[in-house]
Amino acid sequence: MRPNNRWALRRLRFALMGLVAGFNLAAAQASTLTVGPSETLKTPADAARMAKPGDTVLIAPGTYRSCVVWQTDQLTIRGLGAGPVFDGVVCQGKAIFVVHANDITLENLRFENATAPDGNGAGIRAEGKNLTVKNCVFTRNQDGILSSADPTSALLVTNSTFDGNGACLPGGCAHGIYAGHIGRLRVENSTFTDTQHGHSIKSRAARSEILNNHIIDGPTATASYLIDVPNGGTVLIKGNVLEKGANSENRATAISIGAEGHLQPSDEVLIQDNTLTNDGGPTVFVRNAGTTPVQLVGNRFKGHAVTPLIGPGRVH
Repeated sequence: MRPNNRWALRRLRFALMGLVAGFNLAAAQASTLTVGPSETLKTPADAARMAKPGDTVLIAPGTYRSCVVWQTDQLTIRGLGAGPVFDGVVCQGKAIFVVHANDITLENLRFENATAPDGNGAGIRAEGKNLTVKNCVFTRNQDGILSSADPTSALLVTNSTFDGNGACLPGGCAHGIYAGHIGRLRVENSTFTDTQHGHSIKSRAARSEILNNHIIDGPTATASYLIDVPNGGTVLIKGNVLEKGANSENRATAISIGAEGHLQPSDEVLIQDNTLTNDGGPTVFVRNAGTTPVQLVGNRFKGHAVTPLIGPGRVH
């Protein structure tokens, strides 16, 4: 082996050793902070002030009438047992949890009764990059989750429940989930019931993936659309159980694509293997006002009259 190659390999080996040592040091420095009435940290806001990147925050069950602004990156925030309930108090006029940080995971938490004067009081306001929400419950908030507009960010919501969220005030409407102009929204294995006035899911993301959910109006919901993708983009809506209720404030459409201008480029709009039950008057399953043709594959319809598609596209 030539001397220059030997020195190059040594430099590479030392660099890798330093990288591994850095990872090990970060892992060793990560802490678990426990919050609860019998703990030193009484509220999640106490933990937010102390948390360092990589930490895990564990929150004991109980009702917390307080809000939190999270500003430290790379945290896991997890409820213990039946999960803590956060009831009604919002920070910065925005949300119960205002997440300014990046790469945050929230698990087993309940958010209830969030309201704000502008009509966008949210359980969670996602203002950093890359938020993951698992096994959380959102009840009677104006917005369940509301994200800011960051095209490099992703929002993943899985195994979560949204019940009775949504509102419309003179300034606009709030929804079960409202994703701004982010890079990717993925909602899977979650349940939406009794949405009021707004939409169960509204996404302006460049890519919207809505997979294997139950999105059910029920007898008292007044929701507009079940799913609204107002600016187009790449869309995959697959394997969902959908119900359009008799009291919907927009009975004419279940899924709307591109109604506010086709601003996001699109590789594909595929709506596949969903089941829609229509409890009200005649409705349109997919109303496509965008320029990308919609592909409808293997969808099933029950109840009152359903027109599969209006606008560019094809029903297979």
